[in-house]
Amino acid sequence: MAESTKRTDDVFDIDRIRKLIELMKEHELGEIDLRQENQRIRLCGQGHGQPVYASGIMPAQAPAAPAPAAPVAAPVAAAPASDVDGPHIAYIKSPMVGTYYSKANPNAKNFVEVGASVQNDTVVCIIEAMKVFNEIPAEIRGKVVQVLVKNEEAVDFGKPLFKIDTRG
Repeated sequence: MAESTKRTDDVFDIDRIRKLIELMKEHELGEIDLRQENQRIRLCGQGHGQPVYASGIMPAQAPAAPAPAAPVAAPVAAAPASDVDGPHIAYIKSPMVGTYYSKANPNAKNFVEVGASVQNDTVVCIIEAMKVFNEIPAEIRGKVVQVLVKNEEAVDFGKPLFKIDTRG
């Protein structure tokens, strides 16, 4: 019983998300932004027939639990160094298993390119997981030094997507 109570209070409950998406389509809403304590879910639509994007910030104490990935966490091959690696270099990693998209649609510009400055809330890519398009924020400040994945490439949880120089 406690589990069903928890699910009704959880903004990330999949049934609740599905109902919100249906309401967005039914009422032609462009965006829904919900916050509950330190949880947030934001659903953005691009109009009729367009995909719905979701982004959420989970509470720090709750670990992200994506669908179980194959435990074959093969060592990531060292990416060729563009500039010098050092303590000022950080990586933006995939928060989930899915398909990486560098732009919102085939005719759009890439979210970020090498040399672009990013802030914590800058959307750097989209990762599609189970037909939901998740906007991925940088969550770091700096300059994009290298893009480590190709458009429409499958990515695993924790896979490095971008190399960021935190000095600039």
